[in-house]
Amino acid sequence: MLWARVAGMPSFSQTRSIVVDADPSAIRPLIDDFHRWVEWSPWEGLDPELKRSYSGPDAGVGARYEWSGNRKAGSGSMEITASTPDRIDLDLEFVAPFKASNKATFALESAGSGTRVSWTMRGERNLLFAVMGPLFFDRAIAKDFDRGLAALKDLAERR
Repeated sequence: MLWARVAGMPSFSQTRSIVVDADPSAIRPLIDDFHRWVEWSPWEGLDPELKRSYSGPDAGVGARYEWSGNRKAGSGSMEITASTPDRIDLDLEFVAPFKASNKATFALESAGSGTRVSWTMRGERNLLFAVMGPLFFDRAIAKDFDRGLAALKDLAERR
């Protein structure tokens, strides 16, 4: 893998968006507080025995969430690294079922009378994922992001 480090790992970026009929101030707290993710995250139902731990502030920069679950849920952590009224950035570390370090961003933009929420994940892939990722991983993540954004929309619009 030394060659991959020297040559540079192939990068990826996946973005999905939805328009929510709500003000950013109603949406942002649902993303900026990991305790609220249980209400909309597309991965919450993968393991009924999922173990969660939270550290740092309740919300915003420095808030940290760690999970450990079955084979489907895997394990890893997220930490909010930047939080403004229109953007939340996260560092995402997967430990299992595979190791990966990615960045995630939620952008909140005005869209008519609502808010466009865009969820992006980006990072680098090893050579195996460079081949297999576009065929399997990208499609799965797109479906997960769409499911999560739809649940976020439903939750924000009910308020």
